[in-house]
Amino acid sequence: MSTQPTIAVLATLDSKAEAAHFLCERIREAGALPWLIDLSLKPHDEPGADVSAGEIVERAGSNWQAIGEMERLAAGETMIAAGAEMLLEEYASGALSAVIGMGGANGCTVFCAMMRSLPPLFPKVMVTPVAATAAVQWYVAESDIAMFPTISDIVMNRFVKSVIENASHAVTGMARVYEERKSRSVDAPPLVGVSTFGNLQKCVDRVTDRLEKEGFEVMHFHASGPGGKALENLAATKELSGVIDITTSEMIDLINDGVYKPGDNRLTSAGAAGLPQVIAPGAIDHTNWWVGECPVRFRGREFYQYNMEILLMRTNDEEMAALGEMFAERLNKATGPVTVMIPSQGFSQHVIRETSDIDGNPVGSWRKPETDHLFTEALKSKLTSGAVKEFDLHINDQAFADACVDEFMELMSK
Repeated sequence: MSTQPTIAVLATLDSKAEAAHFLCERIREAGALPWLIDLSLKPHDEPGADVSAGEIVERAGSNWQAIGEMERLAAGETMIAAGAEMLLEEYASGALSAVIGMGGANGCTVFCAMMRSLPPLFPKVMVTPVAATAAVQWYVAESDIAMFPTISDIVMNRFVKSVIENASHAVTGMARVYEERKSRSVDAPPLVGVSTFGNLQKCVDRVTDRLEKEGFEVMHFHASGPGGKALENLAATKELSGVIDITTSEMIDLINDGVYKPGDNRLTSAGAAGLPQVIAPGAIDHTNWWVGECPVRFRGREFYQYNMEILLMRTNDEEMAALGEMFAERLNKATGPVTVMIPSQGFSQHVIRETSDIDGNPVGSWRKPETDHLFTEALKSKLTSGAVKEFDLHINDQAFADACVDEFMELMSK
């Protein structure tokens, strides 16, 4: 390999040629080798790409002319699939040290999707005006893409040039560190994934402390959608040695289409990878909505306003039963050991709260043990793999956290 790191540059030369060549020149000045990949969705005659868009779509069994005649969505999906395949091949060969993309909304969609196919810690940078919008959560998702907002649209003025220059030096530095890290001899302890939420902090902190004393390294995944996806992705690649999945609240957002829905792979990848799993129904007692955006069909339900942004909706009987069946269906496919730990005195700290209607008028108590027990009954009736253990404890009790770690140690020993 050259002493200069090679950086893949993703751009659309039909619309961003001047900016793409400026980016490549700045990367050369920073001491790296740019590898320019054109991902234009329509044919053009602009020269300078190391890999043309036509070459990429040929991988998908199509041709550039056909792609140009497609609707933008279908054309983008074709380009993403073929482009990601190419990037992964180059990554696997050791030829790449980083990737940087530059484009507007459509370019960001295509380039970030390709980057998300690459493993964590491989340097990924996106230069785009949409980095300043709320949509960035969907572009980054469960990955570790660094976003550089261009302030204006990508037109070559002094602001955009300065942002591109900053991003060029940043990605070059990241590429060098990545290559240095690969050459180090690392004797790291086993890494355990722990899902977390603020209202389960006592349990998470105790579990973390115990695991670290047992010689494990701990990685927390905030259960806000991307966190659950990241846990599943790292479990699938066996970057994790096991999982204590305390905070499975994303599953109720999946059922109700709440703001923290995690995608369809939640509670599947760790099991498919054969990893030991300790699962708890942490915070499944509420769906998360943005304040003021609860769907009309749910407005007759019970709520608690958690903060200025989030409104919590208490999970009802029907949903608890559905959650139990969904957990069982997914965990039954696990090839590794699984235990579900049930704290019968409450699944979150909100058992101390009072509920209200959508307008803030008092309704009753959040604590509903009969409702929560429907989850346990449904789970036990459908679970055919692993075990269910019930405890007369609250999820934030120290004894429950200790029981989770003790069970995890037992599963690890198997």
